[in-house]
Amino acid sequence: MLSFERVSELLERLKRLKVAVVGDLILDSYLFGKVERISPEAPVPVLEVEREEFRLGGAGNVAKNLSALGVETVLVALAGKDEGGERLKELLERNGVEAFLVSDDRPTTRKTRLVSRSQQLLRVDWEDRRPLRGEALKEVLNFLEALKVDGVVVSDYAKGFVTPELVEAVKRKGVFWAVDPRPKNKELYRGAWLVTPNEKELREMAGDGPVEETGRRLKEELSLRTLVVTRGEKGMTLFLDGGVKHFPARARKVYDVTGAGDTVIATLTAFKLAGASWEEACELANLCAGIVVGELGTASVSPEQLLEELRLYSSAAKSTTH
Repeated sequence: MLSFERVSELLERLKRLKVAVVGDLILDSYLFGKVERISPEAPVPVLEVEREEFRLGGAGNVAKNLSALGVETVLVALAGKDEGGERLKELLERNGVEAFLVSDDRPTTRKTRLVSRSQQLLRVDWEDRRPLRGEALKEVLNFLEALKVDGVVVSDYAKGFVTPELVEAVKRKGVFWAVDPRPKNKELYRGAWLVTPNEKELREMAGDGPVEETGRRLKEELSLRTLVVTRGEKGMTLFLDGGVKHFPARARKVYDVTGAGDTVIATLTAFKLAGASWEEACELANLCAGIVVGELGTASVSPEQLLEELRLYSSAAKSTTH
């Protein structure tokens, strides 16, 4: 287990970093209410809405996680010229994220979840997955070229923002670049410093077989410097040139896994850029993921929460060794 002093030192270093997040920005909305009857029009439950909440999803959640840890964060993404786009701007500002948002003729990507008693009943999506083209793409490429950052996270939700041109622009910056992948865009990630698929995505990209085997295969095929496979309750597996290492999950309770992958890539990138070893970064990402899966919907972790979680685990470890 990492020492309190070491983590505090790394957290201080995060404040000196600037990281760009490029990718698919999503507005997550939640309609919370109660179900007490079935509709007379069709055999479906009637949700009586009590409140509505809006949160940053997709690349926005990655940016929020970085900002929450103290990293200066710039989000480069697309938002519609609509109510959803305005709401996203407000949320980004509230979370301390600088945003460069372009628009074309499509609406803001939005996912609305209907929830009763912590149970998701239905999700409704608005999206247009055409690849980013024309003036909007040109604006993004020009902005990226001029941007000075320590690293870039590509948050790919396969909604059209992550294109070959965009990834080439990221590569040309010559800085650390990490990818939260979607299998359909696999070829774009060749040569990345870090890629973080979950087990399902790994299988789709590298075929069936034990994680150790498929992970090595993908790492080699795409010439990746580092691969971290997130494995839910099994924790995560780190692939370096020197070998493979497993890290057990740190969640005390699992309430909702939405956005946990965003937290993992944000934490791994931030702490690696702050000077942590990959093993230290994985330990910290596991702790942060353990915190966010204990909450409903997308969530982020503050330095104070991380240090508190570390205290709890250190105390638990000491008590089991005595």
